[in-house]
Amino acid sequence: MKKFITTSLKTLSETPKKLVLVYILVYFLWGLGMNEFGTQMEIARFSHWWQVITCYIFYMIPISLLLRKYDFFNQYAYGLVAMGILEFMGYWLQTSYVYPNNIIEQLFNPQNLSLGMALFFALYFPAGNWLVAKIYKLIFRKDKDTTFLKQG
Repeated sequence: MKKFITTSLKTLSETPKKLVLVYILVYFLWGLGMNEFGTQMEIARFSHWWQVITCYIFYMIPISLLLRKYDFFNQYAYGLVAMGILEFMGYWLQTSYVYPNNIIEQLFNPQNLSLGMALFFALYFPAGNWLVAKIYKLIFRKDKDTTFLKQG
């Protein structure tokens, strides 16, 4: 476990600052958009807007950075574990609000809401890593070394 933590911290600390900035901008806007979508569609939302920061920036970005070297399937599989924990804790601690009788509950029944949310949001890790790499290359195309963006 000590080796895992040491390796993970090293990976995070060696990540270029410009890349981290792109992750922050993308995930923050993505989080605000999804929270607004969940609110407007009356599916689910954060209890407080600032949870976008704690969830998307402080939780999901470090996980994305650690998973970006893996292929799509492994990013999704590991991301599913991470999102399962996040979804479970959010509903247990009541920091996320689920609208009663929402469309997901109507389609799949209330007992499957958390699982459905975790299955969906686990896609954020491979999709987010792909999107950030594309945006980074577009903005910083003059950077000679982009080998750190290589995935899988």
